Amino acid sequence: MQSHRPGSTRLALTVGAVAVALALTACEPDNSVDAADAPVATAPAAATGTPAATAAVPPASKRQVTAAKTAGGLARYTGEGAVSDVAIDPGEMQPGMNLVVANYNRAGQATGRRILLVAVDGVPEDPNKRREHLWRGLIDYALDSGSTGTPGTGKAFSSGPLGGSVECLGLPEAATTDVICGWADGSTAAVALFPRTTLPEAAALFTAMRGDLEQ
Repeated sequence: MQSHRPGSTRLALTVGAVAVALALTACEPDNSVDAADAPVATAPAAATGTPAATAAVPPASKRQVTAAKTAGGLARYTGEGAVSDVAIDPGEMQPGMNLVVANYNRAGQATGRRILLVAVDGVPEDPNKRREHLWRGLIDYALDSGSTGTPGTGKAFSSGPLGGSVECLGLPEAATTDVICGWADGSTAAVALFPRTTLPEAAALFTAMRGDLEQ
């Protein structure tokens, strides 16, 4: 994902024995990247219908997040220019918790800015507070101008079969209309940045992706 990321490491993260699932495998086939933005996102068929099946999903308090190769019909991107470090501060990470930081391509995307996802499980505090922490970090990452927003300023959308809450917020300050979405439930929290996307499109994509990212 292309962005105006600060030049130095944003944060010194102490993760200890935390299992960090970073989707940054450089051995997968490379795809070219240019500076041009991809066309405005449209939700693929999988994202416009019912999200991925959630049969036998553990209770919300015991779910885990995973860097799925395909999430809501969108393929994880690991080629040139893919996120290669922890883009934002995930908050306190304790042993046994999982952190996912990954890029996903929109349907038919070959170049341009990609969806950036940050998700964490086993959250010891109120997951809504962790979502807000992630939300603020991602806004700062997207705008490089300080944190300007909380989940409370976003619009609520259907959370789908996994429950919890889902909210999305447009970023009019961005060079193009970007949208940030976040979910929170009994033990997990996640946020994602959707470049050049509308609120309804981003919410549909995010809810569909969640069905494959949270198990």
